[in-house]
Amino acid sequence: MATEFEKITLDNGLRLVLAPLPAFKSVTALVLAAAGSRYETEETNGVSHFLEHMFFKGTHKRPTASDISHILDEIGADYNAFTGKESTAYHIKAASQHLPFLLDLLSDMVWNSRFEEAEIEKERGVIIEEINLYEDTPMRRVSEIYEQVLWRGSPLGWDIGGRREVIRKITKRDFEDYIEARYVPNNMVVAIGGDFERSEARSLVEKYFGHKKPHEVAGYAPAFDNQKGANLKVTYKKTDQAHLVVGFRGLKLADPDRYNVAVLATILGGGMSSRLFVNVREKRGLAYYVRADHEAYLDTGTLAAAAGVDLKRIDDALAVILEQFVDLANKKVAPAELKKAKEGIKGRLVLSWEDSRTIAFGYGADELYEGKIRTQAELMRAIDAVTAEDVLRVAQFMVANNKLNLAVIGPFKDSSRFEKILEV
Repeated sequence: MATEFEKITLDNGLRLVLAPLPAFKSVTALVLAAAGSRYETEETNGVSHFLEHMFFKGTHKRPTASDISHILDEIGADYNAFTGKESTAYHIKAASQHLPFLLDLLSDMVWNSRFEEAEIEKERGVIIEEINLYEDTPMRRVSEIYEQVLWRGSPLGWDIGGRREVIRKITKRDFEDYIEARYVPNNMVVAIGGDFERSEARSLVEKYFGHKKPHEVAGYAPAFDNQKGANLKVTYKKTDQAHLVVGFRGLKLADPDRYNVAVLATILGGGMSSRLFVNVREKRGLAYYVRADHEAYLDTGTLAAAAGVDLKRIDDALAVILEQFVDLANKKVAPAELKKAKEGIKGRLVLSWEDSRTIAFGYGADELYEGKIRTQAELMRAIDAVTAEDVLRVAQFMVANNKLNLAVIGPFKDSSRFEKILEV
Protein backbone atom coordinates (compact mmCIF):
# COMPACT_ATOMS: atom_id res chain seq x y z
CA MET A 1 0.00 0.00 0.00
CA ALA A 2 1.23 3.46 -0.89
CA THR A 3 1.99 5.26 2.35
CA GLU A 4 4.67 7.50 0.89
CA PHE A 5 4.31 9.78 -2.07
CA GLU A 6 6.34 12.49 -3.71
CA LYS A 7 5.05 15.72 -5.19
CA ILE A 8 7.15 17.56 -7.75
CA THR A 9 6.33 20.84 -9.46
CA LEU A 10 8.00 21.25 -12.83
CA ASP A 11 9.37 24.58 -13.99
CA ASN A 12 6.25 25.16 -16.10
CA GLY A 13 3.93 24.66 -13.11
CA LEU A 14 2.76 21.14 -13.88
CA ARG A 15 2.37 19.11 -10.70
CA LEU A 16 3.60 15.54 -10.67
CA VAL A 17 2.51 13.09 -7.97
CA LEU A 18 4.43 9.83 -7.63
CA ALA A 19 2.93 6.99 -5.57
CA PRO A 20 5.19 3.94 -5.86
CA LEU A 21 3.75 0.50 -5.09
CA PRO A 22 6.66 -1.94 -5.48
CA ALA A 23 4.51 -5.00 -4.73
CA PHE A 24 2.40 -4.36 -7.84
CA LYS A 25 3.31 -5.40 -11.37
CA SER A 26 1.26 -2.69 -13.03
CA VAL A 27 1.37 1.07 -13.31
CA THR A 28 -1.31 3.70 -13.85
CA ALA A 29 -0.61 7.01 -15.55
CA LEU A 30 -3.26 9.67 -15.02
CA VAL A 31 -3.61 13.16 -16.45
CA LEU A 32 -6.04 15.49 -14.69
CA ALA A 33 -7.00 18.96 -15.90
CA ALA A 34 -9.18 21.54 -14.18
CA ALA A 35 -11.42 21.56 -17.22
CA GLY A 36 -15.07 20.66 -16.64
CA SER A 37 -18.56 21.89 -17.37
CA ARG A 38 -18.55 24.65 -14.75
CA TYR A 39 -15.73 26.34 -16.66
CA GLU A 40 -17.80 26.55 -19.84
CA THR A 41 -20.03 29.30 -21.19
CA GLU A 42 -23.57 29.02 -22.50
CA GLU A 43 -22.07 29.00 -26.00
CA THR A 44 -19.65 26.16 -25.22
CA ASN A 45 -21.64 24.01 -22.76
CA GLY A 46 -20.59 20.45 -23.51
CA VAL A 47 -17.19 21.20 -25.03
CA SER A 48 -15.29 19.59 -22.11
CA HIS A 49 -17.03 16.26 -22.62
CA PHE A 50 -16.95 16.47 -26.43
CA LEU A 51 -13.22 17.15 -26.28
CA GLU A 52 -12.66 14.14 -24.01
CA HIS A 53 -14.11 11.97 -26.78
CA MET A 54 -12.06 13.64 -29.48
CA PHE A 55 -8.74 13.03 -27.75
CA PHE A 56 -9.13 9.35 -28.67
CA LYS A 57 -9.78 10.02 -32.36
CA GLY A 58 -6.22 10.44 -33.62
CA THR A 59 -3.09 12.54 -33.25
CA HIS A 60 -0.47 13.67 -35.72
CA LYS A 61 1.75 10.82 -34.54
CA ARG A 62 -1.08 8.26 -34.38
CA PRO A 63 -3.48 9.50 -37.07
CA THR A 64 -6.61 7.44 -36.42
CA ALA A 65 -8.72 6.20 -33.53
CA SER A 66 -7.84 2.64 -34.47
CA ASP A 67 -4.13 3.47 -34.28
CA ILE A 68 -4.62 4.48 -30.66
CA SER A 69 -6.94 1.64 -29.64
CA HIS A 70 -4.91 -1.01 -31.47
CA ILE A 71 -1.64 -0.27 -29.70
CA LEU A 72 -3.37 0.00 -26.31
CA ASP A 73 -5.12 -3.34 -26.82
CA GLU A 74 -1.87 -4.84 -28.06
CA ILE A 75 -0.30 -4.34 -24.61
CA GLY A 76 -3.46 -5.32 -22.73
CA ALA A 77 -3.97 -1.84 -21.31
CA ASP A 78 -7.04 -0.75 -19.37
CA TYR A 79 -7.83 2.81 -20.42
CA ASN A 80 -10.62 5.34 -20.21
CA ALA A 81 -11.49 8.96 -19.49
CA PHE A 82 -14.22 10.91 -17.75
CA THR A 83 -15.51 14.46 -17.63
CA GLY A 84 -16.91 16.03 -14.49
CA LYS A 85 -18.08 19.46 -13.47
CA GLU A 86 -14.63 20.58 -12.29
CA SER A 87 -12.14 18.29 -14.02
CA THR A 88 -11.47 15.92 -16.87
CA ALA A 89 -9.22 12.88 -16.49
CA TYR A 90 -7.44 10.48 -18.83
CA HIS A 91 -5.93 7.28 -17.45
CA ILE A 92 -4.15 4.20 -18.70
CA LYS A 93 -3.19 1.17 -16.63
CA ALA A 94 -0.77 -1.41 -18.02
CA ALA A 95 2.15 -3.65 -17.15
CA SER A 96 4.95 -1.68 -15.50
CA GLN A 97 7.38 -1.77 -18.41
CA HIS A 98 5.00 0.26 -20.57
CA LEU A 99 5.15 3.49 -18.55
CA PRO A 100 7.23 5.36 -21.19
CA PHE A 101 4.61 4.59 -23.82
CA LEU A 102 1.71 5.54 -21.56
CA LEU A 103 3.11 9.01 -20.88
CA ASP A 104 4.05 9.50 -24.52
CA LEU A 105 0.52 8.63 -25.63
CA LEU A 106 -1.27 10.74 -23.01
CA SER A 107 0.74 13.86 -23.82
CA ASP A 108 0.27 13.21 -27.54
CA MET A 109 -3.51 12.98 -27.15
CA VAL A 110 -3.78 16.11 -25.01
CA TRP A 111 -1.61 18.40 -27.10
CA ASN A 112 -1.38 16.89 -30.58
CA SER A 113 -4.85 15.67 -31.50
CA ARG A 114 -5.86 16.26 -35.13
CA PHE A 115 -9.59 17.06 -34.81
CA GLU A 116 -10.39 16.03 -38.37
CA GLU A 117 -13.75 17.29 -39.56
CA ALA A 118 -15.02 13.83 -40.45
CA GLU A 119 -14.24 12.56 -36.95
CA ILE A 120 -15.84 15.61 -35.35
CA GLU A 121 -19.05 15.01 -37.30
CA LYS A 122 -19.14 11.32 -36.39
CA GLU A 123 -18.53 12.01 -32.72
CA ARG A 124 -21.07 14.83 -32.74
CA GLY A 125 -23.70 12.23 -33.52
CA VAL A 126 -22.39 9.95 -30.79
CA ILE A 127 -22.58 12.74 -28.21
CA ILE A 128 -26.14 13.65 -29.16
CA GLU A 129 -27.18 10.00 -28.89
CA GLU A 130 -25.51 9.86 -25.50
CA ILE A 131 -27.59 12.86 -24.41
CA ASN A 132 -30.72 11.13 -25.75
CA LEU A 133 -29.83 7.97 -23.83
CA TYR A 134 -29.45 9.83 -20.54
CA GLU A 135 -32.71 11.70 -21.05
CA ASP A 136 -34.43 8.35 -21.63
CA THR A 137 -32.90 6.95 -18.42
CA PRO A 138 -34.91 8.51 -15.58
CA MET A 139 -32.72 6.99 -12.87
CA ARG A 140 -29.82 9.10 -14.16
CA ARG A 141 -31.72 12.04 -15.59
CA VAL A 142 -33.41 12.90 -12.29
CA SER A 143 -30.01 13.64 -10.72
CA GLU A 144 -29.23 16.12 -13.49
CA ILE A 145 -32.58 17.83 -12.97
CA TYR A 146 -31.91 17.98 -9.23
CA GLU A 147 -28.63 19.79 -9.92
CA GLN A 148 -30.45 22.26 -12.18
CA VAL A 149 -32.86 23.01 -9.37
CA LEU A 150 -30.18 23.21 -6.71
CA TRP A 151 -27.75 25.41 -8.64
CA ARG A 152 -30.10 27.26 -10.95
CA GLY A 153 -28.45 30.14 -12.75
CA SER A 154 -24.96 28.75 -12.19
CA PRO A 155 -22.77 26.72 -14.58
CA LEU A 156 -22.49 24.14 -11.79
CA GLY A 157 -26.10 23.22 -12.55
CA TRP A 158 -25.49 22.61 -16.25
CA ASP A 159 -25.45 19.09 -17.69
CA ILE A 160 -21.92 17.82 -18.28
CA GLY A 161 -22.92 16.44 -21.67
CA GLY A 162 -24.11 19.84 -22.81
CA ARG A 163 -27.11 20.87 -24.86
CA ARG A 164 -27.88 19.49 -28.32
CA GLU A 165 -28.03 22.93 -29.94
CA VAL A 166 -24.53 23.71 -28.65
CA ILE A 167 -23.08 20.32 -29.58
CA ARG A 168 -24.32 20.79 -33.15
CA LYS A 169 -22.29 24.01 -33.47
CA ILE A 170 -18.99 23.11 -31.81
CA THR A 171 -16.02 23.33 -34.20
CA LYS A 172 -12.37 22.41 -34.33
CA ARG A 173 -11.53 25.98 -33.34
CA ASP A 174 -13.63 25.60 -30.19
CA PHE A 175 -11.58 22.58 -29.18
CA GLU A 176 -8.30 24.36 -29.87
CA ASP A 177 -9.40 27.45 -27.93
CA TYR A 178 -10.47 25.35 -24.97
CA ILE A 179 -7.17 23.46 -24.91
CA GLU A 180 -5.30 26.76 -25.05
CA ALA A 181 -7.41 28.12 -22.20
CA ARG A 182 -7.44 25.15 -19.79
CA TYR A 183 -5.06 22.38 -20.85
CA VAL A 184 -2.00 24.28 -19.70
CA PRO A 185 0.63 22.76 -17.41
CA ASN A 186 -0.07 24.96 -14.40
CA ASN A 187 -3.73 23.81 -14.57
CA MET A 188 -2.89 20.10 -14.72
CA VAL A 189 -1.69 17.23 -12.57
CA VAL A 190 0.03 14.03 -13.68
CA ALA A 191 -0.21 11.20 -11.16
CA ILE A 192 1.56 7.87 -11.40
CA GLY A 193 0.75 4.94 -9.16
CA GLY A 194 2.14 1.43 -9.13
CA ASP A 195 5.46 -0.22 -9.91
CA PHE A 196 7.98 2.26 -11.33
CA GLU A 197 11.29 3.95 -10.67
CA ARG A 198 10.91 7.49 -9.36
CA SER A 199 13.79 8.98 -11.30
CA GLU A 200 12.66 7.42 -14.56
CA ALA A 201 9.09 8.57 -14.06
CA ARG A 202 10.16 12.13 -13.37
CA SER A 203 12.41 12.20 -16.44
CA LEU A 204 9.62 10.87 -18.63
CA VAL A 205 7.11 13.43 -17.40
CA GLU A 206 9.61 16.24 -17.93
CA LYS A 207 10.22 14.92 -21.44
CA TYR A 208 6.59 14.67 -22.47
CA PHE A 209 4.94 17.38 -20.38
CA GLY A 210 7.72 19.81 -19.44
CA HIS A 211 7.96 21.66 -22.75
CA LYS A 212 4.60 23.42 -22.63
CA LYS A 213 4.56 27.00 -21.36
CA PRO A 214 2.25 28.09 -18.54
CA HIS A 215 -0.13 31.01 -18.55
CA GLU A 216 -2.87 32.43 -16.36
CA VAL A 217 -6.07 30.39 -16.24
CA ALA A 218 -9.56 31.75 -15.56
CA GLY A 219 -11.40 30.68 -12.44
CA TYR A 220 -15.00 29.53 -12.07
CA ALA A 221 -18.30 31.30 -11.56
CA PRO A 222 -19.35 30.66 -7.96
CA ALA A 223 -22.53 28.76 -7.21
CA PHE A 224 -25.39 30.98 -6.09
CA ASP A 225 -26.62 30.51 -2.54
CA ASN A 226 -29.64 32.79 -2.26
CA GLN A 227 -32.29 30.14 -1.65
CA LYS A 228 -35.17 31.34 0.54
CA GLY A 229 -37.32 28.21 0.77
CA ALA A 230 -37.75 24.72 -0.60
CA ASN A 231 -37.41 24.32 -4.40
CA LEU A 232 -38.77 21.56 -6.61
CA LYS A 233 -39.19 20.55 -10.22
CA VAL A 234 -41.50 17.82 -11.49
CA THR A 235 -40.77 16.50 -15.00
CA TYR A 236 -43.65 14.70 -16.65
CA LYS A 237 -42.79 11.36 -18.23
CA LYS A 238 -44.79 8.18 -18.64
CA THR A 239 -42.95 5.70 -16.45
CA ASP A 240 -43.79 2.58 -14.45
CA GLN A 241 -41.73 3.86 -11.55
CA ALA A 242 -41.21 7.35 -10.18
CA HIS A 243 -37.67 8.59 -9.69
CA LEU A 244 -36.77 11.30 -7.23
CA VAL A 245 -33.79 13.06 -5.72
CA VAL A 246 -34.33 15.06 -2.58
CA GLY A 247 -31.62 16.75 -0.58
CA PHE A 248 -30.00 19.82 0.90
CA ARG A 249 -27.21 22.22 0.10
CA GLY A 250 -24.09 20.72 1.61
CA LEU A 251 -20.44 21.43 2.27
CA LYS A 252 -17.62 22.42 -0.03
CA LEU A 253 -14.80 20.02 -0.76
CA ALA A 254 -12.29 21.33 1.77
CA ASP A 255 -14.77 22.03 4.56
CA PRO A 256 -13.45 20.99 8.00
CA ASP A 257 -16.66 18.97 8.47
CA ARG A 258 -16.05 16.85 5.38
CA TYR A 259 -15.48 13.65 7.35
CA ASN A 260 -18.45 14.28 9.62
CA VAL A 261 -20.77 14.57 6.63
CA ALA A 262 -19.24 11.43 5.09
CA VAL A 263 -20.24 9.49 8.19
CA LEU A 264 -23.66 11.16 8.17
CA ALA A 265 -24.25 10.16 4.55
CA THR A 266 -23.21 6.57 5.28
CA ILE A 267 -25.63 6.31 8.20
CA LEU A 268 -28.39 7.81 6.08
CA GLY A 269 -28.01 5.82 2.87
CA GLY A 270 -24.65 4.15 2.51
CA GLY A 271 -25.70 0.51 2.20
CA MET A 272 -28.34 -2.15 2.75
CA SER A 273 -28.31 -1.60 6.51
CA SER A 274 -28.60 2.19 6.25
CA ARG A 275 -31.59 4.08 7.61
CA LEU A 276 -33.01 4.83 4.20
CA PHE A 277 -32.73 1.27 2.91
CA VAL A 278 -34.25 -0.22 6.06
CA ASN A 279 -37.08 2.29 6.47
CA VAL A 280 -37.98 2.93 2.84
CA ARG A 281 -37.42 -0.46 1.23
CA GLU A 282 -37.22 -3.18 3.84
CA LYS A 283 -39.94 -2.09 6.26
CA ARG A 284 -42.38 -0.50 3.81
CA GLY A 285 -41.48 -1.74 0.31
CA LEU A 286 -41.77 1.76 -1.11
CA ALA A 287 -38.71 1.69 -3.38
CA TYR A 288 -36.58 -0.64 -5.43
CA TYR A 289 -33.44 1.41 -4.99
CA VAL A 290 -32.72 4.07 -2.40
CA ARG A 291 -29.37 5.60 -1.48
CA ALA A 292 -27.75 8.78 -0.25
CA ASP A 293 -24.42 10.51 -0.63
CA HIS A 294 -22.70 13.84 -0.16
CA GLU A 295 -21.25 15.35 -3.32
CA ALA A 296 -18.69 18.10 -2.78
CA TYR A 297 -17.31 20.77 -5.12
CA LEU A 298 -14.82 23.59 -4.71
CA ASP A 299 -17.31 26.04 -3.23
CA THR A 300 -20.42 24.04 -2.35
CA GLY A 301 -21.94 20.59 -2.11
CA THR A 302 -25.13 18.64 -1.56
CA LEU A 303 -26.36 15.84 0.69
CA ALA A 304 -29.07 14.05 -1.28
CA ALA A 305 -31.11 10.85 -1.38
CA ALA A 306 -32.16 9.19 -4.62
CA ALA A 307 -34.90 6.59 -5.01
CA GLY A 308 -37.00 4.72 -7.55
CA VAL A 309 -40.44 4.37 -5.97
CA ASP A 310 -43.93 2.99 -6.46
CA LEU A 311 -46.00 5.49 -8.48
CA LYS A 312 -48.99 5.16 -6.18
CA ARG A 313 -46.95 5.61 -3.01
CA ILE A 314 -44.46 8.31 -3.96
CA ASP A 315 -45.99 10.69 -1.40
CA ASP A 316 -45.36 8.15 1.37
CA ALA A 317 -41.84 7.47 0.10
CA LEU A 318 -40.91 11.16 0.04
CA ALA A 319 -42.32 11.67 3.52
CA VAL A 320 -40.38 8.71 4.94
CA ILE A 321 -37.14 9.85 3.28
CA LEU A 322 -37.50 13.34 4.73
CA GLU A 323 -38.22 11.80 8.14
CA GLN A 324 -34.80 10.15 8.06
CA PHE A 325 -33.07 13.48 7.43
CA VAL A 326 -35.03 15.14 10.21
CA ASP A 327 -34.36 12.33 12.68
CA LEU A 328 -30.60 12.69 12.17
CA ALA A 329 -30.91 16.42 12.85
CA ASN A 330 -32.93 15.90 16.03
CA LYS A 331 -31.18 13.07 17.83
CA LYS A 332 -27.62 11.81 18.24
CA VAL A 333 -26.80 8.49 16.59
CA ALA A 334 -26.21 5.54 18.92
CA PRO A 335 -22.60 4.43 19.52
CA ALA A 336 -23.10 1.12 17.70
CA GLU A 337 -24.54 2.80 14.58
CA LEU A 338 -21.77 5.38 14.56
CA LYS A 339 -19.09 2.71 14.85
CA LYS A 340 -20.63 0.62 12.07
CA ALA A 341 -20.67 3.59 9.70
CA LYS A 342 -17.08 4.55 10.43
CA GLU A 343 -15.79 0.99 10.07
CA GLY A 344 -17.74 0.63 6.84
CA ILE A 345 -16.11 3.71 5.36
CA LYS A 346 -12.65 2.55 6.40
CA GLY A 347 -13.24 -0.95 5.07
CA ARG A 348 -14.34 0.29 1.67
CA LEU A 349 -11.37 2.63 1.61
CA VAL A 350 -8.93 -0.23 2.17
CA LEU A 351 -10.53 -2.36 -0.56
CA SER A 352 -10.63 0.46 -3.09
CA TRP A 353 -6.98 1.32 -2.59
CA GLU A 354 -5.77 -2.13 -3.55
CA ASP A 355 -5.35 -0.77 -7.05
CA SER A 356 -2.81 1.56 -8.63
CA ARG A 357 -5.49 3.47 -10.52
CA THR A 358 -7.48 4.29 -7.38
CA ILE A 359 -4.36 5.62 -5.66
CA ALA A 360 -3.39 7.71 -8.68
CA PHE A 361 -6.92 9.13 -8.76
CA GLY A 362 -7.01 9.80 -5.02
CA TYR A 363 -3.67 11.57 -4.87
CA GLY A 364 -4.11 13.33 -8.22
CA ALA A 365 -7.55 14.72 -7.42
CA ASP A 366 -6.43 15.92 -3.98
CA GLU A 367 -3.55 17.79 -5.57
CA LEU A 368 -5.63 19.27 -8.40
CA TYR A 369 -8.47 20.53 -6.21
CA GLU A 370 -6.75 21.38 -2.95
CA GLY A 371 -2.98 21.35 -3.47
CA LYS A 372 -2.79 18.96 -0.51
CA ILE A 373 -2.65 15.19 -0.60
CA ARG A 374 -4.32 13.02 2.03
CA THR A 375 -2.81 9.60 2.65
CA GLN A 376 -4.88 6.59 3.56
CA ALA A 377 -3.61 6.77 7.13
CA GLU A 378 -4.74 10.42 7.39
CA LEU A 379 -8.16 9.54 6.06
CA MET A 380 -8.49 6.71 8.56
CA ARG A 381 -7.59 8.96 11.48
CA ALA A 382 -10.05 11.62 10.34
CA ILE A 383 -12.90 9.12 10.16
CA ASP A 384 -11.97 7.68 13.55
CA ALA A 385 -12.18 11.17 15.06
CA VAL A 386 -15.84 11.70 14.08
CA THR A 387 -18.20 11.79 17.07
CA ALA A 388 -21.97 11.52 17.44
CA GLU A 389 -21.99 15.20 18.37
CA ASP A 390 -20.21 16.03 15.09
CA VAL A 391 -22.80 14.14 13.05
CA LEU A 392 -25.68 15.83 14.86
CA ARG A 393 -24.18 19.30 14.42
CA VAL A 394 -23.65 18.85 10.69
CA ALA A 395 -27.13 17.44 10.21
CA GLN A 396 -28.66 20.37 12.07
CA PHE A 397 -26.72 22.81 9.89
CA MET A 398 -27.87 21.26 6.60
CA VAL A 399 -31.39 20.02 7.23
CA ALA A 400 -33.33 23.26 6.74
CA ASN A 401 -36.14 24.41 4.46
CA ASN A 402 -33.98 27.08 2.81
CA LYS A 403 -31.57 24.38 1.68
CA LEU A 404 -34.14 21.78 0.62
CA ASN A 405 -34.55 20.75 -3.05
CA LEU A 406 -36.51 18.07 -4.89
CA ALA A 407 -36.57 16.71 -8.43
CA VAL A 408 -39.14 14.14 -9.61
CA ILE A 409 -39.60 12.30 -12.91
CA GLY A 410 -42.85 10.44 -13.47
CA PRO A 411 -46.42 10.71 -14.80
CA PHE A 412 -47.27 13.67 -12.61
CA LYS A 413 -48.71 16.94 -13.91
CA ASP A 414 -49.45 18.60 -10.58
CA SER A 415 -46.51 19.57 -8.39
CA SER A 416 -48.66 20.89 -5.56
CA ARG A 417 -48.98 17.40 -4.06
CA PHE A 418 -45.23 17.45 -3.42
CA GLU A 419 -45.19 21.00 -2.12
CA LYS A 420 -47.39 19.91 0.76
CA ILE A 421 -44.82 17.28 1.81
CA LEU A 422 -41.65 19.24 1.07
CA GLU A 423 -40.94 20.65 4.48
CA VAL A 424 -38.60 19.79 7.37
